[in-house]
Amino acid sequence: MAFVQNRMSRIAGKTRALPASLRSMVLSRVFGRVVPFLSTAGVRFEEVGSHRLAVSIANRRRAQNHIRGVHAAAMALLAETATGFVVGMNMPDDKLMLLKSMHVDYLKRSQGAMRAVATLRDDDIVRFHHEERGEIKVPVTVTDESGQAPIECTMVWAWLPKKREEK
Repeated sequence: MAFVQNRMSRIAGKTRALPASLRSMVLSRVFGRVVPFLSTAGVRFEEVGSHRLAVSIANRRRAQNHIRGVHAAAMALLAETATGFVVGMNMPDDKLMLLKSMHVDYLKRSQGAMRAVATLRDDDIVRFHHEERGEIKVPVTVTDESGQAPIECTMVWAWLPKKREEK
């Protein structure tokens, strides 16, 4: 299924010819300029596609809590980033997307680095192009180095038309 490209998907497309490790570094820096807090937190873009997007964060001092695990806010940031950017890869440039709600249940202590993977289906993407406004609950899984999911998240994104600039 072919989808209309937008600003974000064109940026990602320009990196496809790069080796995977270099592509990840370049995308992390470029997207970190779009959302500066991602660079501050050390979020790394591992996989960027129209249907699946994966980001990670190392368990390093600047992202840790008082028990030397990845901070609760950093875990939520991963889920929000993965879901927001997979929606952003598909949202037409004439629409504005906004996080409508974020629900995070902390189930257990995390171990090591964290990774979030968000996915969309074809029919989700079609909605972005055919519905003037709407909302979507984006599936996301956040795991730690043990492969377990220390948190469960629900992220709901909304979209609406951008206001036209008056001349």
